[in-house]
Amino acid sequence: MAFGIGTNTETPVFDEIRGKQVPIACECWFDSKGQSMPRLFKYENEAGMVCTVRSIRVCYLEEKNYAGISSREYDCEIIENGAQERIKLIFFMEHCRWVMVLPGAL
Repeated sequence: MAFGIGTNTETPVFDEIRGKQVPIACECWFDSKGQSMPRLFKYENEAGMVCTVRSIRVCYLEEKNYAGISSREYDCEIIENGAQERIKLIFFMEHCRWVMVLPGAL
């Protein structure tokens, strides 16, 4: 193939998700083209209380493939308890499962 056109057509595979994964329940908006946008999510904190996050700003969306599992990774800024945080929300399409990934924690 001339100039490498068509040589990198495979879906890239990412090794592992870095950070602490927290299962979440997510309310998501789907537009007429099938694009999704998380609107709010709920998770259980360390004290066992259910917390709701409504202020979500998606900075970017990236399609990823972790060990053969297709996913959509949303890099987000949220406001929780008056503080702004940067997190990732990941939707595993095959399993219809959402997780929040907290940075720095392993």
